[in-house]
Amino acid sequence: MTPSSSPTPVPSYGVWLIGARGSVATTAVAGSAAVAAGLHPATGMVTETPPFAESGLPPLGSLVFGGHDTVECPLPKRAEELAAGGVLPHGLPAAVRAELAAADAEIRPGGPVGGDTRSDDELIAAFAADIRDFTRRHGLARTVVVNVASTEAVPAPGDPRLPASSLYAAAALRAGCPYVNFTPSTGLHHPSLAARAASSGVPHAGRDGKTGQTLLRAVLAPMFLQRALDVRAWSGTNLLGGGDGAALADPGAAAAKNAGKERVLSDVLGAAPQGEVHIDDVPALGDWKTAWDHIAFDGFLGSRMVLQTIWQGCDSALAAPLVLDLARLLARAADLELAGPRPELGFYFKDPDGGSSALGEQYAELVRFAARLAAGAGAGQGRREQRDQREQRDQRGER
Repeated sequence: MTPSSSPTPVPSYGVWLIGARGSVATTAVAGSAAVAAGLHPATGMVTETPPFAESGLPPLGSLVFGGHDTVECPLPKRAEELAAGGVLPHGLPAAVRAELAAADAEIRPGGPVGGDTRSDDELIAAFAADIRDFTRRHGLARTVVVNVASTEAVPAPGDPRLPASSLYAAAALRAGCPYVNFTPSTGLHHPSLAARAASSGVPHAGRDGKTGQTLLRAVLAPMFLQRALDVRAWSGTNLLGGGDGAALADPGAAAAKNAGKERVLSDVLGAAPQGEVHIDDVPALGDWKTAWDHIAFDGFLGSRMVLQTIWQGCDSALAAPLVLDLARLLARAADLELAGPRPELGFYFKDPDGGSSALGEQYAELVRFAARLAAGAGAGQGRREQRDQREQRDQRGER
């Protein structure tokens, strides 16, 4: 009688969040726990739709969360605040309190903060050590670093210091981790990190998650182009509160944010139409935002026409499922030893790493990427097993 073989254990994967106590991070941690436990459906998670069923993505229940932040409000408390504001369902913070507390215990002090005298390299080394320690203690297959911190201003030309987002990005590379920049901050786009990113051997994606107004622009702009309608002007206004609203009250941060919004129109239409995007901080709105677009276009024989849109939504609830999608996709890509920028993930970003800016074309590319991940399952598993065997032999002193 042949003894039955025990099932292969499902590996665990880390998700290391920069800005780990913010609204997006809190919603992602609570949402992952809720969906994994069957408390809520995976609405908004593209990776939970049929095209990704065979892609070998890590299950939500296999994700372990940690991160860096400079604030001290614990995740369970932050989740209660989000529930009071209508962002999280009533009762959810209590239902997933254990998961929130476990993630909060893995959050380490970020930086740099006022009075911090450490050099850039010392900060990068400290952040990378935190990530490595997290990965080692939990026995994780790998950890994906995702930046969901508040938007920072574009660095001043000639500034000898790296901005905070680039320090964290460099730490991810040093720790050998896939990296996602879900913000418009500089991150890996800093010139001094180009060589390190190219030689890191890890996949990365960014930047600036496409969750609301720009998502709609990425659908509407191709419509005008394909119907041969001449867009004369496209103006927009955003009203938002919360931490993002406060951060974007800084003109430098707002300029970084608007660059991605405007890129969609210029890429699709061939040139940027007249008009600008304005961002206003309205603290009373909390984590909710309203975005208006006013589009002036010409039809047949020069007929003047206008399209106006209103988008009202919660940025955290729109962003969190995309953060979970990207963490799983980058983990899987790294398992298959894919490296470098992943333009296939442009569907998720305002300022993607190449490829089309039209949402339909981006989605088609994403689905092709899902098939590629599925096709690579056997080879990737074999490479992982060979690598694990080599590491075990090295630990035993065998050759």
